[in-house]
Amino acid sequence: MSLFDLIMIGISLSMDAFAVSICKGLSVRKVQLSHALICGAWFGAFQAIMPSFGYFLGSRFEHLLNSVGPWVAFILLAVIGVNMVRESFGGDETVDNDFSAKAMLPLAVATSIDAFAAMEANIVVAALLIGCTTFTLSAIGVKVGVVFGDKYRAVSERIGGLVLILIGLKTLIQSFL
Repeated sequence: MSLFDLIMIGISLSMDAFAVSICKGLSVRKVQLSHALICGAWFGAFQAIMPSFGYFLGSRFEHLLNSVGPWVAFILLAVIGVNMVRESFGGDETVDNDFSAKAMLPLAVATSIDAFAAMEANIVVAALLIGCTTFTLSAIGVKVGVVFGDKYRAVSERIGGLVLILIGLKTLIQSFL
């Protein structure tokens, strides 16, 4: 697999994490560097870990993860998305600006399950490249979310929630194809 192929895989695997990072950016009124670094670190690390697991565990758990993983991703993203939409209709809403491990772990798992597939490449280079790409795009996503959130908070949260639900549905539907 060429370097260009790995970069394209890294970007495509990063898109779910990028979208979720935008949603996390919507949840903060004032962005701090730590918000971007936390999202980047969680999503980047899990995007690097999952292909490594896929490479080393190979076919032993592939069937289990392929059958259960899409459902886990769908449920996690749907619950978070529905909650975002519901909160966007509240009058004086309490913004969920939680960047703790408890909040970030389910998002990181849900957005990285599709990266579990075993790769036919140097796994160290592939995992590092995918992780770095995801880190960068996720950190940028937080800032994008803040920019849109400042101007269009309620609408942005509704759209962000719907995007999370759609990402979950996409993951689930792709598992049947």
